[in-house]
Amino acid sequence: MSAASLSAREPHRAREMAESFGVDAERYDRSRPRYPDALFERILNAGPGRDVLDVGCGTGIAARQLQAAGATVLGVEPDARMAGFARRHGTDVEVATFETWEPAGRDFDIVVAGQSWHWVDPVAGADKAARVLRPGGLLAVIRNDGQIPPAVADAVAGVYRRLLPGTFAADAVTRSAADTYTVQTAGTVDGIRQTGRFGEPDRWSVTWEQHVDNDDWLDLLPTSDGHTLLPAAELAEVLSTLRTALHALGPGFTIQYVTTVFAATRSR
Repeated sequence: MSAASLSAREPHRAREMAESFGVDAERYDRSRPRYPDALFERILNAGPGRDVLDVGCGTGIAARQLQAAGATVLGVEPDARMAGFARRHGTDVEVATFETWEPAGRDFDIVVAGQSWHWVDPVAGADKAARVLRPGGLLAVIRNDGQIPPAVADAVAGVYRRLLPGTFAADAVTRSAADTYTVQTAGTVDGIRQTGRFGEPDRWSVTWEQHVDNDDWLDLLPTSDGHTLLPAAELAEVLSTLRTALHALGPGFTIQYVTTVFAATRSR
């Protein structure tokens, strides 16, 4: 199976990729988009309480928003560098993959995963979530899907076809957001259903947009799948070439986001 196929179908098997984002945790935290506050309010109101386990918490982006909304949050994160950043910014984190993490008798009202569930085995992860949730507890899997304008997408694709053809990084940045959403959504929902321990998942969505300067987007790009493993010289060449291509189109552009929550209540 190719890296591109693996990234779309079974990303949880790509452990080197999954645990590579801490190579520049500060960049990751400053450049990654946040989540609509309204969705966190809805998640917290849907659970039986506000004790939250944040799976794949990364640098603590979602955790900090949840804490600001009144939740108590424990993070689980496989990358010690990301976990260290999150701790320094106010989130309690334990270093482990979710599948191997030891709850030590603890349980929670809500299990969330912000842009991280695709790195978790969808069946084993959902079963683990059910085991650490209190009766009536909520599993909330959150996705941020952004679509750049067609002219920008064409320019970006041209650069990757020329400089990094057939690579994991090229697939990550040029593949259709709709295709990725469809494949990963199916895995999430099927995994929850297969446990037999949750009610039918609900889907909540918020559509929003963010205008970015070209340099802001280029700051974000190295945090995306595949780019974290590129040699520094290759990444620098890609960013420099993209900067030239993007500036030819204008100083910036608007990203259309859809943030989706797949929410399922523990039934047994």
